[in-house]
Amino acid sequence: MTTTAGPLDSAEILARAQALAPELRTRSEEIERERRLPADVVDKLRGTGVFRMAMPRSLGGPEMTFSEQTRVIEALSTGDAAVGWCGMIGMDTWAYARCMPESVERSIIDTPDLITAGMIFPSGKAERVPGGYRVSGRWSFGSGITHCDWLIGGVLVHQDGAPEADPDGGAVHWRIIMGRPEQFEILDTWYTTGLAGSGSRDYQVTDLFVPEEHTFRFGESRGQGPLTARDAFLHNVAGVPLGVARAVLDHVRELASHKVERVTGVPWSDSYRVQLGIAQAEMDLSVARDAVYASLDRQWDRVAEGRAAAEDEQVSAAVSRVNAFRTARSIAIRMSDLVGTASIYRTSPLDRWTRDLHTMCQHILAQDQVLQSAGALLLGSTPLAPFPIGVKG
Repeated sequence: MTTTAGPLDSAEILARAQALAPELRTRSEEIERERRLPADVVDKLRGTGVFRMAMPRSLGGPEMTFSEQTRVIEALSTGDAAVGWCGMIGMDTWAYARCMPESVERSIIDTPDLITAGMIFPSGKAERVPGGYRVSGRWSFGSGITHCDWLIGGVLVHQDGAPEADPDGGAVHWRIIMGRPEQFEILDTWYTTGLAGSGSRDYQVTDLFVPEEHTFRFGESRGQGPLTARDAFLHNVAGVPLGVARAVLDHVRELASHKVERVTGVPWSDSYRVQLGIAQAEMDLSVARDAVYASLDRQWDRVAEGRAAAEDEQVSAAVSRVNAFRTARSIAIRMSDLVGTASIYRTSPLDRWTRDLHTMCQHILAQDQVLQSAGALLLGSTPLAPFPIGVKG
């Protein structure tokens, strides 16, 4: 396993991500074909520093803001969507470590580029036993599971066979367990339309003992600041669709520099339909991107200043994220229409980008239930889904 020696700041991590993106573009067919990130790509991704972005400064990390993190994920995603997705998922190690005992957090200081994968949704059961839990369950959407160092899974805690109440007074005790991937059975289930390279297999375990110190609840973070907020791990997600949309537009603009209309012979650069289509897509991406980053900066400043969460700001973060996913998919479809039949061949990156964006738009964070919950919050009604907390996977 390759790790990056010495401290890195946000500017260096972004520069390394940007420098890696062109190589990732050349490896995209391979990544999709293999349905996982090749080992050398994982090493190069570790070398960017992406997996230490949430490492606190007190431990020698860059402690990057939400916007800084998102720009790194966006840069990687211009190279390959699956790499960007795995970077976004895998960097949560430090967010989780902050919720566990300090001894656990300090045990990974010498290897700050550790990668975490797994689903936090409570699909498992944890029976309380002396010193920890006996865990059984099956989870889906383990993005990055083919190369991760730690694997997590959400569980509902039971004691003597009965569900345990949440320590804060809730009806159920939802907890996250963490173990090594070799402790779980990995199931090769990831045959999908897009994001094939993310390697998001199912995984399961039966009667695994997990010590108490390798479990946590959200809200138990040590310390203060934006990176210890309950929803801090959600704020860089939009970088993936934004980066893919940028790659789509750059590709079509490059095509336009040398193509001509087949019937009229008019260069694409002089074609009204091409000019209009690209300008509208650039307009939509600019609006979506600016909304995401403005929301991220407001969220960061609010938490950094110790201000209570404002409902309008929570809604802004959620709806701008949904809009980023949907706008990016719309751009890919419209640019495919603009290019025409050439876009349907597997040799065209437009085919892969469109499928990748369609697949990521099926993620829970891009679904209508997020918008319903946001609307309900604005109207003083009851969200049908937890808000603003969601899941990554």
